[in-house]
Amino acid sequence: MALTPFIMDHPLIQHKITLLRDKNTGSKEFRELINEIAMLMCYEATRDLPMKEVEIETPICMAKSRVISGRKLAFVPILRAGLGMVDGMLALVPAAKVGHIGMYRDHETHMPVEYYCKLPADIQERDVIVLDPMLATGGSAIDAINQLKQYGAASIKFLCIIAAPEGIEALTTAHPDVQLYCGALDDHLNENKYIVPGLGDAGDRIFGTK
Repeated sequence: MALTPFIMDHPLIQHKITLLRDKNTGSKEFRELINEIAMLMCYEATRDLPMKEVEIETPICMAKSRVISGRKLAFVPILRAGLGMVDGMLALVPAAKVGHIGMYRDHETHMPVEYYCKLPADIQERDVIVLDPMLATGGSAIDAINQLKQYGAASIKFLCIIAAPEGIEALTTAHPDVQLYCGALDDHLNENKYIVPGLGDAGDRIFGTK
């Protein structure tokens, strides 16, 4: 049975996504919003990290408190749009390693084409969070996770800002063991496989290439 997708309803996330969708939002503000949303989503996606109790000395007395229990994280953006989310994630978990998987969508077939993959050498020992602002058809996400599993990654999450129902169904069918986090669930894909209402091409809007 596939894990239930986690659709985030936090007011700050929803407010920032609304600004992100606006066609009048320029590249500078768009990049800032992507980073801020990623940081807020990272907070939710790391909620289940294991903890351990340690003893520390406060200015008042000795005390027992909790810290993260040594689990190592890796963030893997799908190039190029996923790059826009990395800084926001690293702001919360600066010790995480970062891998990269490069894909682009063939505009005729709408299928992902792989062109780059560079992962931490110890990826199999890390909890991996794959980053991509958009989950449209699910093709790029599925292929990226296939690659990660081929390299031995066993604990994988997928984090996107906007998802289409078609992408969620495809991803959860292909990888039922991968927990999906998304900021908003949109209506459908149009004939060009863009999310509706969506926000356009995330990569173009992040890097000003539209």
